[in-house]
Amino acid sequence: MNNLSQTYSRQQGSQEEQLFYDYLLQHIRTDTPGQLVEDFRRLFIEARGFRDPQLYTALEQIAKRKNGEYQFNYFFNRCCHILINHWQMDVQSHSAIPELVSLLENLAPPRSGYHGTANRVRYLVKNFTQSDQYLKLQRLARVISNKLTPDKSNTVGNLIHRYPYLYNHCLLGDESSKEHQQTVRKIKNQTEKRFEVNLSRYVTYKVRLAQISRSPELAVPEKGRIIRPVKNPTLLKDKELNQALKHYVGTVDGSYTYKSLSQNFLSHTVHTQTFGRYKDDLYEYILTSLDPKYSKGQFNKNLYQLLQNTLPECNHQKPSEFLMLRTASQLMNFLVVENGKKPDHYVFVDMISNMGVTRTMGLLLKVVLVSSKVKPYLEKRFSILFNHYESFTKEGVPWLVKSLENLQLAFSVHFGKVDLSCLKQVKMR
Repeated sequence: MNNLSQTYSRQQGSQEEQLFYDYLLQHIRTDTPGQLVEDFRRLFIEARGFRDPQLYTALEQIAKRKNGEYQFNYFFNRCCHILINHWQMDVQSHSAIPELVSLLENLAPPRSGYHGTANRVRYLVKNFTQSDQYLKLQRLARVISNKLTPDKSNTVGNLIHRYPYLYNHCLLGDESSKEHQQTVRKIKNQTEKRFEVNLSRYVTYKVRLAQISRSPELAVPEKGRIIRPVKNPTLLKDKELNQALKHYVGTVDGSYTYKSLSQNFLSHTVHTQTFGRYKDDLYEYILTSLDPKYSKGQFNKNLYQLLQNTLPECNHQKPSEFLMLRTASQLMNFLVVENGKKPDHYVFVDMISNMGVTRTMGLLLKVVLVSSKVKPYLEKRFSILFNHYESFTKEGVPWLVKSLENLQLAFSVHFGKVDLSCLKQVKMR
């Protein structure tokens, strides 16, 4: 068995399943993506036989297992990802990924009263399309297909390709192989880099325009060069984007930026003696730069109560990294959403209604900047909201779309590699 086969054999399934994995790993090196998609169609959609009798016999054995729906889902998902992970490495094969996933759309229902292999396989594949694994496959296919041809669909779910910070939670599951994790990580890095490049180009263009408006003589082309318009890389209006950028890059409290505020807070907490005192300081830190009319209402009372109720038995201990992270995660539950089973987000929507999207996202950014390990936890909170509204139209939840876009900006400014410091010297229009 070659190294690739050994990698996919870490979690041993049945002998019949391994026969499938070995077949795919062998033919993925020799067959075209089109041929392998056709193999999938014949095996799992038609399920009436196959050119390799041994493989079809193995499928019969897999389908006959009693109460084997969960195991079949794992097996089928793994077969899909063996192909997807390989095709992702070759740009010319990317289009085969959404093509493979599209085989599972609009499946004919199994025929009642029939108990043959074909009908059983159809039932199992149809059952797979009701699983969370299939939902993640669909999202991955959307990410890939939107890189090739922008989809005109108007649903929130179709925006998944725009937000790489959602990928780990929306495209991966506990059962995801190391190879699939690497595939998603690669796509995530590419998407982040592409957005940062486009954002940098847009900002450079806007700064150049602002300089020309102040000094018209700069508009004279140098050696035939002209300023070419650069498209806004977000779904925000130009004015909204410019205001958001200035907010995340510039000052928000007197002469302080979000970064300097967080650094001051962290340097102060080094000398904080107790966890109880740390929570009091954190409360003041969060309220700073908020609209007093909002923060003096019910919000500050609920926030204060939340912090007081967070591990009160540890109030006299020295604030450790664990205690600070636990506090930050509790804050994200309160400020955004707690979990997928109870996706209540009244506080989040109320903050947006009263403070606007940009300032609300700035508040979340403040928490992340003093406890960077909570960033994946915040991403998870937004994946819950994304999942909850996935089938809605963009116009149906404009506050969510603007929130997703603002969070992308805030993360790029503070955790990405793009340098937007030039914004501090000019007033963009």
